[in-house]
Amino acid sequence: MTDRPSILNKTVPEFSAAMTSGKTFNLSDYKGKNIVLYFYPKDNTPGCTTEGMQFRDLHPDFLKNNTEIFGISRDSIKSHEGFKGKLGMPFELISDPDETLCIMFDVMKMKNMYGKQVRGVERSTFVIDGSGTLVKEWRGVKVPAHVDEVLAFVKTIA
Repeated sequence: MTDRPSILNKTVPEFSAAMTSGKTFNLSDYKGKNIVLYFYPKDNTPGCTTEGMQFRDLHPDFLKNNTEIFGISRDSIKSHEGFKGKLGMPFELISDPDETLCIMFDVMKMKNMYGKQVRGVERSTFVIDGSGTLVKEWRGVKVPAHVDEVLAFVKTIA
């Protein structure tokens, strides 16, 4: 919602956030690995379910390419735990109820829902390389074929 400069090709500032499995995400814990952060609007909705299943299904390929995956939304840890369990996701989901990460990555947008303007998360994916630099971003993501595109990119930097 801001006209802030992009952080693409810049070092991502250290951050911590609550995630599923009772863990805390710390960016510095993943030094030397590539990280995929995918922001999605809401647990248990059709597009977010499809996207989560696609990341789940290709998870072994991401791991083979030195890459960890994390999904992020404003949903609670409790909601995330149910969503993760229902889909059998092998990766953690990060809860961002106060929108700290959504604001850091500038993914909050005004969207039309049923003819009304609502503020929500714009489906977006970011790749941070092993040195902590944001090397790729996709904004306004359409789910079909997106995860394949992310994997193809990750293979070029693995």
